[in-house]
Amino acid sequence: MITSEQQEELRGWFAGRLPEGLFTEVVEVTADREEITVIGRIPEPRPAERASDAERGAALRGRIQEFRERTRESRMEVAREAEHLYRRKVSWGVECGPERALFTHVAAPVMTRLRQPERQVLDTLIAGGVARSRSDALAWCVRLVQRHTDDWLTELRESLEHVQRVRAQGPDAEEVADSPGGDGEA
Repeated sequence: MITSEQQEELRGWFAGRLPEGLFTEVVEVTADREEITVIGRIPEPRPAERASDAERGAALRGRIQEFRERTRESRMEVAREAEHLYRRKVSWGVECGPERALFTHVAAPVMTRLRQPERQVLDTLIAGGVARSRSDALAWCVRLVQRHTDDWLTELRESLEHVQRVRAQGPDAEEVADSPGGDGEA
């Protein structure tokens, strides 16, 4: 975790180093041990007054892509300097109207030891088809915690319990109980 003073220094360095006019505003500069993410605001396109929502959305996406391609070299130059100075990778993103887009950014592995109750949470997400692996499930959990509490997980568990009860009442219930790994005794 970086200190608020280090965060302010980063924000100040980028505000001073970014080419004039790159962004209309630096919205956010955040950092952790591996990465610095710089998000700036860019001007919205001006579609026709009667443009549909689809046209407006396409215009925003087009503006973001145009910005990304046009500014690549200057952003890479700033990133190289910052990476040398701060020993972290630099990632970029923009806000354009209501859209926020992150360009290539770091996906850093995180090692952790989980006790059985935490592993069961991850395995519930896998069983429910929300994630493919424990790693995916853990990343999903972190994103969910950013937005909500555990209400959704409780509802998912209840749904899975219901599915298990219905399966147990099906015509093949005895075969499942007698099969290896089933509920029957070995």
